[in-house]
Amino acid sequence: MKIQGHVILKKGREASAKRFHPWIFSGAIQATEGTPGEGGWVCVQDASKNILGYGHYQQGSITVRILTFSDKPPGADFYQHKILAAWHQRESSGVRNPLTNCFRLIHGEGDGLPGLIIDMYDRTAVVQGHSGGAHADRHLISEALQKSLGDHVESIFYKSMSNAESKAHGEYLFGKASVPQVVLEHGHKFYIDWEIGQKTGFFLDQRENRKMLGALSRGKKVLNTFCYTGGFSVYALHAGASVVHSIDASDRAIDMAKKNIALNGFDPGTHTCFTGDTFDFLRDTKETYDIIVLDPPAFAKHKEARHQAMKGYQRLNAEAIRAINPNGIIFTFSCSQVVDRKLFYDTVVSAAIQSGRETQVLATLSQPADHPVSIYHPEGEYLKGLVLFVR
Repeated sequence: MKIQGHVILKKGREASAKRFHPWIFSGAIQATEGTPGEGGWVCVQDASKNILGYGHYQQGSITVRILTFSDKPPGADFYQHKILAAWHQRESSGVRNPLTNCFRLIHGEGDGLPGLIIDMYDRTAVVQGHSGGAHADRHLISEALQKSLGDHVESIFYKSMSNAESKAHGEYLFGKASVPQVVLEHGHKFYIDWEIGQKTGFFLDQRENRKMLGALSRGKKVLNTFCYTGGFSVYALHAGASVVHSIDASDRAIDMAKKNIALNGFDPGTHTCFTGDTFDFLRDTKETYDIIVLDPPAFAKHKEARHQAMKGYQRLNAEAIRAINPNGIIFTFSCSQVVDRKLFYDTVVSAAIQSGRETQVLATLSQPADHPVSIYHPEGEYLKGLVLFVR
């Protein structure tokens, strides 16, 4: 790796880096030597010029994302070693198995590669760059994937954060694959379209929570809100739910949800899709349900939006508690990183108080083993969930 410059911290501002936290904020920087470009590699030093690590440089609040805390610069095989370590973790934790061939291989800071997401869909790796450095190194990352995984990867699709949000097409860095492609998750089949789908094409982080929902769904009437391509709906139907309703604002998502229901061979009479706003649906529906899933997109992507987001979470949960049958179950989630677990919990409590119904917490939920959280970077725990029992 070519080191383009040095970032020198103010005296006393090296503590977090010495505790292996990977973010260097702009306010902690005393000086920058050299002319690092957007996404370029830099050496991070304390005020006495002691080396703290090496990482990607980027203009913004988080100016450096440290990828290695060694005093030696990363070598040509840096990404290869990181990818192999992550692959072995997925095998050791049982994530990759004969019934599941779609999983997250690299989860940013959790795998020591801030700004980088890699999801595996059978033998296709979908790479997302969430930082200038991940974008700049995308071809190095593609080469490392091929060397590390060999025959386990036949195509590599790159989808930067900007084109992911605009749903524009990305580019194949290696090979080519047709979409949509069928993958397995706990033996259930799903069509995945990583080229135009949200994120990398599927919400892999809900895999174990979908499995839990299935265990509770037999004979139940289930509502899956913000359903995207119908993940929770497929699990509920497979478990023997009597009726499942799925709602999403996206026509494309609803179309894919219908295809996933058909792909798994379920009776179409047991499943109905609605295209529309979940808040309006919950407010206006006369239907009641035994199980409701609330899995909205991130209501707050930055701290300034947090207050408004909490009002949204409260309203959403209050409407669900109103629509749930006695002795019903609600799976409620927040994927907003700036909303911590306590704040989300307190907001759900507020919704329960507003409803006046007796409510119990049966379980707290999080992200699965292929979305690991570095013990030095607690911000990596972004998915928070509660399973509520409402009398």
